[in-house]
Amino acid sequence: MDYDSAVVVSQITALFLFITLFIGVLIYTFWPSNRAKFDRAASLPLAKDPDDFVGGGRNGR
Repeated sequence: MDYDSAVVVSQITALFLFITLFIGVLIYTFWPSNRAKFDRAASLPLAKDPDDFVGGGRNGR
């Protein structure tokens, strides 16, 4: 295998890995059981006291 072939194989492999990772992130994002977690995170900037949220606040307390 020469250099040019190795470059093509590594680029194609990286492309497929990126596509797989991207699809995995999309599935995680739109999975129905994660909706409550994302809704809670979306309302956090509007909260008067971030410590009221479970796992919220500084240092995860």
